[in-house]
Amino acid sequence: MWERTVDGRKLTFHLAGINNQNFIMRDEETGSWWQQASGEAIQGPLQGRRLNQILHDEVSFSIWKREQPAGRVLRPEEQFATKYAPADWEEHIAKLPVVSPTSSDDELAQRELIVGIAIGGASKAYPMSKLESESPVIDTLGGVPIVIVFNEKSVRAFERVVDGRPLEFFAHAGVSPLRLADAETGSEWDFAGKCASGPLVGRQLKKIATLSDYWFDWKAYHPDSAIY
Repeated sequence: MWERTVDGRKLTFHLAGINNQNFIMRDEETGSWWQQASGEAIQGPLQGRRLNQILHDEVSFSIWKREQPAGRVLRPEEQFATKYAPADWEEHIAKLPVVSPTSSDDELAQRELIVGIAIGGASKAYPMSKLESESPVIDTLGGVPIVIVFNEKSVRAFERVVDGRPLEFFAHAGVSPLRLADAETGSEWDFAGKCASGPLVGRQLKKIATLSDYWFDWKAYHPDSAIY
């Protein structure tokens, strides 16, 4: 998700094409082409410029509804029903070839689902299967201590620093909704990164942008990415 304002001017985007199964946008104001994955203008008068990223979530509806009980839902327009992606869209896309180069020592399959994070010039791909089995994942990326949490098929990442001190987290087993605890103070935290009880009650961990993606696509735009 990106801000659509560049140099104080709001741009209007529409689909221009697909590049290696990644969305290409064209703005009506300058005719520049933009890459969905990176937010970068790859052709036209604004070539080389980047849109500012907006932090966003890709979470299950149950989590969203629990956290935003008064939230609104965008309802499909019945008159355009035939133009929406079919229910088996993912299965159809999975059959299409990709043009990303492969090597015999590549650790991940091209279509393995990952969560990509980029911080301070460093990037890393976290296989979704590992996040599901090992959550919460404690790591340091680009010099920043982070924690990545999997819950109800949804993933969020946070800086795990409070008052300049890195925290270590673990999850309470068999507790729903999810509850984390930090080893340093014993405080309890929820999936939104907010401390619900304990010495740090009311504190909020800083969110980190994540991208749920296929490995081949993440690698295309982060060729030096490490793998967790």
